[in-house]
Amino acid sequence: MIKIWSMKKNEDQAAKKKPKTSAAQIRVQKDLTELDLPSTMKTHFPDPADLLNFTLTITPDEGMYKGGSFVFQFNINSNYPHEPPKVKCTQVIYHPNVDLEGNVCLNILREDWKPVLNLNSVMVGLQYLFLEPNADDPLNKGASLLFAAEELKRNREQFIYNVKTSMRGGSIKGVQYHKVTP
Repeated sequence: MIKIWSMKKNEDQAAKKKPKTSAAQIRVQKDLTELDLPSTMKTHFPDPADLLNFTLTITPDEGMYKGGSFVFQFNINSNYPHEPPKVKCTQVIYHPNVDLEGNVCLNILREDWKPVLNLNSVMVGLQYLFLEPNADDPLNKGASLLFAAEELKRNREQFIYNVKTSMRGGSIKGVQYHKVTP
């Protein structure tokens, strides 16, 4: 009887040492298992044991951002899926929906987030921003972002020229952009 009790005690101690899996981790694991990403999107986990922090690289194969490689950092907190993931672009890019600090203006990352949405929804939404930038919903941080939105509305050819210049690491209106092309 004493031997059984000591075995149970050892099992309890082992269980305490093993980290508990949070609800957010379980949901993220499910979301990642169900991902069906196109060849233009790749995930990278710097720490394979940490599913809550990773990057997504989008390389559009059509549209005005074709040829670029854009990296987004995903940070998922313990309240996921009740709160959206935090997503930031790691590069300074010329885009009406991404500010100079990398904040992304995507409705499902803000007011339209619902727990039924998943990581695939966010990733597809990000990719869509490169196919169809939304000039009607720019982030209101910085004149260059508002300039990009206005330029897209007024003069699409000039906007495309600015996109290509910025993707090569050029400067527009005094802002130096990161090179995102090979």
